[in-house]
Amino acid sequence: MGDVTAAGPPPILLVLGDEELLATRAVTEAVARARSVGPDVDVREYQAGALTPGEVAEMLSPSLFGGRRLLVLRAGQDARKDLVAELLGYAKNPDPDVQLVVLHLGGAKGKAFADGLKAAGATVVPAAKLKGHRERVTFVRDEIRRGGGTCTEDAAEALIAAVGADLRELAAACSQLLADTDRRIGADTVARYYKGRVEVTGFTVADATMIGDVPAALEALRWALHVGVDPVPIADALADGVRTVARVAAAGRGDPYQLASSLGMPPWKIKNAQQRARGWTPEGLVEAMRAAAECNAAVKGGADDRAYALEKAVFSVAAARRGGAR
Repeated sequence: MGDVTAAGPPPILLVLGDEELLATRAVTEAVARARSVGPDVDVREYQAGALTPGEVAEMLSPSLFGGRRLLVLRAGQDARKDLVAELLGYAKNPDPDVQLVVLHLGGAKGKAFADGLKAAGATVVPAAKLKGHRERVTFVRDEIRRGGGTCTEDAAEALIAAVGADLRELAAACSQLLADTDRRIGADTVARYYKGRVEVTGFTVADATMIGDVPAALEALRWALHVGVDPVPIADALADGVRTVARVAAAGRGDPYQLASSLGMPPWKIKNAQQRARGWTPEGLVEAMRAAAECNAAVKGGADDRAYALEKAVFSVAAARRGGAR
């Protein structure tokens, strides 16, 4: 929540970003903190786009009855210029008995308002949408820690695979795991709890194939086809899996974060490919690429039995790995 002194909550709190869960949580925590200082705090909410300067003046004027107030101003990016001017003027000399919480999406719209609040010394709470897989892994691990537990990186990866990328779903899943376990969350914990819930995609098939686990690859393939996954993205995923391992293997052993820019891949994908590259030889990868290309041609060319073409590719790629093993 930012740096808050022992004197109490910050007079101006700027919740900056478009991730609803993080913004909602920031407001909830601000209210809880204000009530810990004064249980009778008066909490009021406003929509910036609907306020007039006169209403702002009334909102910020000292209460006739005294007491602390917490004012939540939502959609700050929608505030009109005259409203912004009045609020920024107030921010330079805020009422010590009032905490103003401004929610702002953080984009170009209304940027001057957000910048002005920062310049006036507002405490900023980041609430931007998470941009990548690594940030979600960090979110899951932090969420478990917030609840008094521990979470390995593999467990966070497994939970994202099982639940998806939505932060609300992930937060709810973390809460459930904390409630139903000893709070030491490992990959095995997630596997037991979410057995059967992981979404089967073409990449599930490709991952199993690339490590030579034919039974798992066939099981995933047949289930994917059963639940209606189109054969084309499965064939594409298999080809992508082979190409990715080939490119990463050719780059040699290196730090995934250092290789990311030269390979044009996210570090997590490079790390996974490095693990799958074990056991492959250049000759085996050439054979696997040939098998994946034949599969793509059959699936996209309207083969009579596209499921058979995919199964054949699984066997062929796995055989290339075994045949090229040193």
